[in-house]
Amino acid sequence: MKTRPVLEHDAVLSALHAIKDELVRRGKTAVIAIVDAHGELLALLRLDGAPLPSVQVAMNKAYSAARLRRPTRVLGETLRARGIDIAFYGDPRFTGFGGALPVTLAGAVVGGVGVSGLSDDEDEALAAIGVALLEGTRQG
Repeated sequence: MKTRPVLEHDAVLSALHAIKDELVRRGKTAVIAIVDAHGELLALLRLDGAPLPSVQVAMNKAYSAARLRRPTRVLGETLRARGIDIAFYGDPRFTGFGGALPVTLAGAVVGGVGVSGLSDDEDEALAAIGVALLEGTRQG
């Protein structure tokens, strides 16, 4: 039987709050989504004033990063370079917008962190804060 680490709720909440605190420090607003290895939602926060459509986008970003095991920016760049529509994957939740990163522990992707509401670069940099915390935290 194979076992793999999982994201624990305390670490997920710490990552969520670290990203939120950075957004507040910058005087900006966004939506933060953290998912498990299957892309299923573990935590979601829509900061005051964040665009409503960013809720679904953040969840889809995190889902895509976890399921495809790569940054969403890479997916989008790959599809554009090959002239392929994202519908090729057959999953309407997949997105190629930058702003989400997979979380890797013990060599396995165990989740994803997605941020939406700012530029792709800002969203990805904020997601990286959560990923760094989750990857540096001992998980069960």
